[in-house]
Amino acid sequence: MEVCLSLTSCIETMVLVVICFMLVLQQAAGMSDISVSSLSTRHLSIQMEIVNTHNDMRRMVKPTASNMLKMMWNHEAAKNAEKWAKKCTLTHSSSSKRKISFAGCGENILMSSRIKSWPDVIQYFYEELKYFKYGFGRTRANVKIGHYTQLVWPTSHQLGCALAYCPHKTLKYFYVCQYCPGGNYVKRMNTPYKKGEPCGDCPHHCDNGLCTNPCMHVNKYSNCDDLVGKHGCATKDMMESCPATCKCPTEIR
Repeated sequence: MEVCLSLTSCIETMVLVVICFMLVLQQAAGMSDISVSSLSTRHLSIQMEIVNTHNDMRRMVKPTASNMLKMMWNHEAAKNAEKWAKKCTLTHSSSSKRKISFAGCGENILMSSRIKSWPDVIQYFYEELKYFKYGFGRTRANVKIGHYTQLVWPTSHQLGCALAYCPHKTLKYFYVCQYCPGGNYVKRMNTPYKKGEPCGDCPHHCDNGLCTNPCMHVNKYSNCDDLVGKHGCATKDMMESCPATCKCPTEIR
């Protein structure tokens, strides 16, 4: 049995809705807590498995993306994910608990009564693709696509995940992944990335179809490109409000 729930939080200053999702999987009880330690994201091999699985799936998008950034592991995000996973609660963390040094983060959650490998967990997120059509959005009413769109959000390039064992819960295995900067801008949910040739927007910064030149700044407002076009970046206010537009003229942002 599978149950999907969703949580929406609004960041008004950016005219942005970050949609975070939760998957709940009811299945037969499986491995013991000892197996959880082998899946701990404190292991470098697990970190690489999670990052590589995400990047493989980001390369698979159809139509192909010209601005899809390569993901990297972020220890801040992983620490935040671990703190929340240990809460063993059937809810999402607040936006204040999904922040790293330069950005706020999105979040995907899965809860299961049976332990699952990280590639299987990420595959569950990705499988929402069957309800998504590029340029149209969700293909049916009352279905969730936000796990998928966050996974393939092009400017989310930092990633941290964690797994907790919750022995006193029916759903004993709590998986949390945080994506930074967060994606799922409400106005771009139908076209989460830019359609085009892989690395079309980063021809000199490309790793097998993924861009490697992220912007390490985040704008406060969604219309910063227009604001900078009218007022430039000479003032302190513009530099503080629209740092990505002002400081990242060639980077993917």
